[in-house]
Amino acid sequence: MTRQVDVRPAAVAVSLADGLPEAFLAAPGTVAFVRAFDDGFAPFATVLDHLPAYADPRYAPDDLVRWIASWLAPAVAARRPVALLRAHLPDLVTSVVARGTLRGVAAAVRACTGREPEVTDSGGTAWSRRPHGPMPGSARLHLDVGVRLAPDEPDPDDVLDLVRAVVDEVRPVHVPTTVRLLG
Repeated sequence: MTRQVDVRPAAVAVSLADGLPEAFLAAPGTVAFVRAFDDGFAPFATVLDHLPAYADPRYAPDDLVRWIASWLAPAVAARRPVALLRAHLPDLVTSVVARGTLRGVAAAVRACTGREPEVTDSGGTAWSRRPHGPMPGSARLHLDVGVRLAPDEPDPDDVLDLVRAVVDEVRPVHVPTTVRLLG
């Protein structure tokens, strides 16, 4: 028994001929000529119609999610599962955009662990309406990052090492940092 496969291209949703001015629609040869390009442009139209699916991490293919994550945090993209990357891709973006801030550090740790960290620092910014106001924070610079891991984490030491490496990339360079595991 011979099976036949239909290899005709799918019907085009909008033909290029639909955009022709009225004067050209009267000439059947011109319309036929322009319609001949529909099949060639159909793949491009399909890609453009589905482009939001590629850009949205909820629907993007796994390899695309890992690839985009590798631009933002190569170590995280290489060592964490795609499901975690997919869920925390916005955190990776935040960690790059807000690099050097508490918000950026917290986002980077969330992207590694999938859990909310406790991030505190020595402070150091404030304003006052009067001169010689009290200085904010403490004199000793310090950043403290408390990390919670999932109870079913297969290799907690590996994840903690990854968190330390990522925090070193996004923290303020001049501030000593401690990364500790919370119970």
